[in-house]
Amino acid sequence: MTLTTRKLALLAALGLAAGAGTGYTPPASAAQVSVGISVGVAPPPPRYVRVPPPRHGYIWAPGYWRWEPRAHRHVWVGGYWVRARPGYRYVPEHWVHHGRGWRFVRGHWEH
Repeated sequence: MTLTTRKLALLAALGLAAGAGTGYTPPASAAQVSVGISVGVAPPPPRYVRVPPPRHGYIWAPGYWRWEPRAHRHVWVGGYWVRARPGYRYVPEHWVHHGRGWRFVRGHWEH
């Protein structure tokens, strides 16, 4: 197989894989993603900022400290609006002391 043929075959395979992924979207209640981040450095105290006025159909997720591995430090991420889900409670991003380090918990919905 020539190099050009291999490149074309790879592009075709990538195109098929990308196209196949768009055919099915699971319901929001079935979608769950878990990414774990643990660091040995405690996050700084939270920043207290003024919460904007309420917005119909949305809830305010407060800001949080995100670990920046390249800089070896925490960086502040400002708050943001999340579309409300009736019957669910939003748990914002936060850090949990775990063993000798800290574990980051992504924002998520609880039923």
